[in-house]
Amino acid sequence: QVQLVESGGGLVQAGGSLRLSCAASGRTFSIYAMAWFRQAPGKEREFVASRTWSSGSTYYADSVRGRFTISRDNANNTVYLQMDSLKPDDTAVYYCAARKLPSFRYDYWGQGTQVTVSS
Repeated sequence: QVQLVESGGGLVQAGGSLRLSCAASGRTFSIYAMAWFRQAPGKEREFVASRTWSSGSTYYADSVRGRFTISRDNANNTVYLQMDSLKPDDTAVYYCAARKLPSFRYDYWGQGTQVTVSS
């Protein structure tokens, strides 16, 4: 099992920045990739960014590419999401997720952290 705990959400004005953290614990050695998803009120959950654990390959949704950066602290098994140039449309609950092989799905999820961007 893998446990994920997010932190770093909050209220920020449009154009501002926030950094989210996701600390992974448990059987982290078998993680293949970690990702951030978000869910805005009344909308379905959507992919934001991901990073493979070993190769460091990153992927971003078109809506955040160039503004958000996903990174990893190997020593602390922590994944970060640096969010710059925030927009009101970025307001959502942000979730951290982990994927293990051979699954094609993200099977491990954190509890979520609220990000609110005011105009």
